[in-house]
Amino acid sequence: MGFQLVPASYLILRRGEEVLLSLRGGTGWRDGYWSLPAGHIEAGESAMAACLREAVEEIGIVVRPDDLVPLCTVHRTGGSGKPVDERVDFFFAAEVWAGEPTNLEPDKCAELGWYGLKDLPTPVVEPVDQVLAGLLSGRLPAIFATGRFE
Repeated sequence: MGFQLVPASYLILRRGEEVLLSLRGGTGWRDGYWSLPAGHIEAGESAMAACLREAVEEIGIVVRPDDLVPLCTVHRTGGSGKPVDERVDFFFAAEVWAGEPTNLEPDKCAELGWYGLKDLPTPVVEPVDQVLAGLLSGRLPAIFATGRFE
């Protein structure tokens, strides 16, 4: 079998200079770290469709495809060559949506909160921290690799 990647989509929900973050909890990976509404892309699903689905499933909002803006793609590797350690993350942003963001997965998310890009809580999961820093600086490449991750 050839090289494989585990794909995921992330949603950066923006309210002016604020972004909606979720505090991981009960997942067994990076619990206590802040992240974004996100999830793995399912077989036969596009990155955009996964992002729209996760918005409904995780935070109960509806984003129209026309209101979802592709921002960047990130490749991460754990260096083992195993698919679980090879990741590709698709980041999208939205400033328009229907509904009020609500924590619909309390078994995976301890808290939701709006935070200014200049005043983010810590710690933030990689590569989310790097993408948000890129948004703040205005220097967000379309594709970048973060190297190894844990």
